[in-house]
Amino acid sequence: MDTPTAAGDGEQAESRKLPILALLALTTAVFITSLTETLPAGVLPAMSADLGVSESAMGQSVTIYAIATALTAIPLTVATAAWRRKRLLLTAMVAFAVANTVTALSSDYVLTMAGRFVAGVAAGLAWALLAGYARRMAPVPLQGKAIAIVMTGIPVALSLGVPAGTFVGRVFDWWIAFLAMSVLAVVVIGWIAATVPDHPGQRPEGRTRILGALSVPGVTPVLFVTLVFVLAHTVLYAYVATFLDHLGMEKSTDLVLLVFGITSMLSIWIVGARIHRQLRVLTIGSTLLVAVAALLLGLLSGTHALVYVAAALWGLGWGGVPTLLQTAVGDAGGEQADAAQAMLVTLWNVAMAAGGVIGGLLLDGIGAESFPWTVLILLLPVLGVVVSARSHGFPARRG
Repeated sequence: MDTPTAAGDGEQAESRKLPILALLALTTAVFITSLTETLPAGVLPAMSADLGVSESAMGQSVTIYAIATALTAIPLTVATAAWRRKRLLLTAMVAFAVANTVTALSSDYVLTMAGRFVAGVAAGLAWALLAGYARRMAPVPLQGKAIAIVMTGIPVALSLGVPAGTFVGRVFDWWIAFLAMSVLAVVVIGWIAATVPDHPGQRPEGRTRILGALSVPGVTPVLFVTLVFVLAHTVLYAYVATFLDHLGMEKSTDLVLLVFGITSMLSIWIVGARIHRQLRVLTIGSTLLVAVAALLLGLLSGTHALVYVAAALWGLGWGGVPTLLQTAVGDAGGEQADAAQAMLVTLWNVAMAAGGVIGGLLLDGIGAESFPWTVLILLLPVLGVVVSARSHGFPARRG
């Protein structure tokens, strides 16, 4: 995922040729997808109390979302390859509206988890579709910029959406935040219908062979880093509200997430400005920043001011990671880039599902204080693979 960088006068003139309203509709769709995925992290204690389950059980609402995406992203992408793109995108957004409404109104844990599963299926469709849709809507020289505009929905969801949802949950009730997501999904459905052009699906001979990408040098290291880095992040992020409760900062969850989100946006801007020449350095730097943040949380979390420092470092390290990994796997994949991207989306969600499960086991077995140390341990092999994959995967120079 690329990200917008500062543009000169010539680039501003070029940007007028982009279908901005249509791209912003897709940006909002990305925002809905990202926020639906991460919102439970900010309201987990309140959700668990209302549904009468433990916080570790409620944390599996993130897990089941990720499992649904991981299980269905590739099969549904293949099964719907011939569908008209607009029809497929609208179907995914309708599924989000239904799933978030069920989550908001349900008073039953099993029904809530079913709603989260449906949302995860919709996410699998959306993530496999949105970047390619944006690329097809733009002239060839501006395709990267079009994708960057659409993918800004991710940092906006992290920096504004999750803290806002957490605030709404604390002041009013957690289910209102999910209901607001449903209303926004309905608005986006109309927006897409009115402004986004339609495109045909793929003919059978043009469909991607998924497993062929594994034989391409460099793809496997990037996929390994994706799996373990996302696992490390999710173990802590899925239970961040619970971890902050453990520190006596239960009323500060929205502020901590706001700090994390703001520095995530800064990270994406930095990565977007420098990724063309410094992908390897940026990936190593991101890994080290998240590791330092985990170390601070493990050693010095008794000082609440340092928790905000750790959140800032965490966001600064994590924010650009999706851009770095998707760019790295696209570069490594070459002609198999689409297949490599599909595998990355699947492994990303496998890691999120595993993070929710492992985080729940750690919470029940050891306690919330184990989260930062688990993150630190998992990042050691990540750093080793990034450093060693100098020729393929994370090369010193991009081709």
